[in-house]
Amino acid sequence: MSRARADRLRLDPLVGDLEAENARLRAAGPLVAVALPGGIPAWAVTHDAEARRLLTDTRLVKDVSAWTLHQRGQIPPEWPLIGVVEHGRSMFTVDGVPHQRLRSPVAQAFSTRQMNSMRERIGELTRELLDALPADGNPVDLRAAFACRLSMRVISELTGVDPADQPGLAVLFDKFLSTQTPPDEVISNQAALTAMMRTLAATRRASPRDDLTSLLVTDSGGDTFTDEEIVSTLQLVIGSGYLTTVSLIVNAVANLCAHPGQLALVRGGVVGWDAVVEETLRYSAPNSNFLIRFATADIAVGDAMIRRGEALIVSYGAIGRDERRYGRTAADFDITRSPNRHMSFGHGPHFCVGAPLARLEGSTALSLLYERFPNLTLAIPAEQLPHNPTVTQNELSELPILLEP
Repeated sequence: MSRARADRLRLDPLVGDLEAENARLRAAGPLVAVALPGGIPAWAVTHDAEARRLLTDTRLVKDVSAWTLHQRGQIPPEWPLIGVVEHGRSMFTVDGVPHQRLRSPVAQAFSTRQMNSMRERIGELTRELLDALPADGNPVDLRAAFACRLSMRVISELTGVDPADQPGLAVLFDKFLSTQTPPDEVISNQAALTAMMRTLAATRRASPRDDLTSLLVTDSGGDTFTDEEIVSTLQLVIGSGYLTTVSLIVNAVANLCAHPGQLALVRGGVVGWDAVVEETLRYSAPNSNFLIRFATADIAVGDAMIRRGEALIVSYGAIGRDERRYGRTAADFDITRSPNRHMSFGHGPHFCVGAPLARLEGSTALSLLYERFPNLTLAIPAEQLPHNPTVTQNELSELPILLEP
């Protein structure tokens, strides 16, 4: 495996102190040489203005074949993040006209009309899960008992995943981005995910419903997808829709527990739950370091240079508190912030197609949670909340709360 130079900023695979790491990335400049797990070298863009510029630069592409290390066979198949860079053919891995072809039918599933039709159902699922929370005075892991279940059920209904398959699928996606998945399980885990996506596609081809998978296998918006494109698209949509929304809900609750004055503002009607969602997305972006683009030419960023064939990651965790973008209050959690034009859903042609669902699901979950349990508090100090070992996600491994302290 290729090893990064000693002077690169090493991203902690165990995520011991994410805020401190993001601060170091920001302080190091707009473009920082980093070492990914396994010592794989890359560049990280850490400031807002430079990130917006690079995310619209056509010299940076999604095609992994443009990555010199990959061309040379220096990225082993058991690398923890191999599933991100070798994702098959989907809207995540191509640009230009092919990207638009693969994105278009997915965008239909996340349209404003479709989201409006799902609003009531998301509320029903949320209330059902809140009813099931144990009100026995003991701490409850809100991540496992509420956020994970809600997020998986919503994205599963949108894509057509059967209820019986949802728990196993959640486990596979949790392993997918973990830096601690044993090397021999990285390959088998990806194979299991692929198999589940193939089975889902075959099931909906035989018995179509009103869901995204049925659209892809029977119509695809008038443009037929290959089997590989269907499998890769389903894995992308389900994985992204599940993991990032879990983090959005969990991080929002953690932020509100740590900032009771902010919670008082929303409960007092000064601002709405939508503002809580937007500030959480900025302040504690669900994607901490988003992989990955590759340079097809040398690209200068300030005094640094991304060389042709090198990789770039977007450090949304660092970007969200960029003082040049948000001023002296960048480090404050402030739900009254306006305007709040963060870029946690990306920027440019690859802007997250699932953003409307994440926003709807987040605001619905939070409003109904606090309506039911207005006095919920953390069961442990905020600084003791543990992170999952993944360099790509800002993801707490648990959120123990007291529903009625």
